[in-house]
Amino acid sequence: MEIVYAVFFMIVGLVFGSFFNVVGVRVPKGESIVSPPSHCGGCKRRLTTIDLVPVLSYVFLGGKCRTCGEKIGFFHPLMELLTGILFTLAYLHFGFTPELAVALLFISLLVIITVSDIVYMLIPDKVLLPFAVVLSICRVFSSLDPWWDAIVGAFVGFGILFVIAFVSKGGMGGGDIKLFFVIGLVLGFKLTIVALFVSAVIGLVAGVVQLIWQKRGRKQPIPFGPWIAVGSVLTYFYGQEILEWYTNLLF
Repeated sequence: MEIVYAVFFMIVGLVFGSFFNVVGVRVPKGESIVSPPSHCGGCKRRLTTIDLVPVLSYVFLGGKCRTCGEKIGFFHPLMELLTGILFTLAYLHFGFTPELAVALLFISLLVIITVSDIVYMLIPDKVLLPFAVVLSICRVFSSLDPWWDAIVGAFVGFGILFVIAFVSKGGMGGGDIKLFFVIGLVLGFKLTIVALFVSAVIGLVAGVVQLIWQKRGRKQPIPFGPWIAVGSVLTYFYGQEILEWYTNLLF
């Protein structure tokens, strides 16, 4: 039966991943997420069901519009696939518990902000604030131990990035700062620190690779949101293991 539920969450994740792509692309521009319907960027043809099956449409159509042949980037089907995988991991990790709702919402937020930050280098308040409210409510029903750990984590996450932004004179975006407030609600104090460390390491490595690969100048901004998302997801599922590994490494 568990495999059935796992497949169910994979399918649900793929479908929601497609929707999160739309939210991440349209909300920062102030556009409706339902109108106009999805269409080809080249020929403007309205996409039909055969064009919109998550991941599979991309594969079967060879990554091209079936009308005009314009290439479709791999980024959006990749986000669909990652959402499906993470939804499934959340179910396998938590089962049908209150924490599953927190996990699915947290993953949803991180996928959306990854899309928006990569496309526009922007993490919109219109995404962050609703998730902050809903996740705060969910933390009441699936509280950390102790219960106030979520509150401390939120203000610590916000405070650390605010100080970094102040010291670096804008080196950290406001969206990143507010995002870590929400991350703190979910992870609590200790794991928020772990998430910040993991995100910084991943972001540093990825930034160096990107600069070398694209031969960009140092002043070219690189979105940090996606690496915050990666670090936070890893910490959410495996934070205790990371913390224990690091502690053993030191002592």
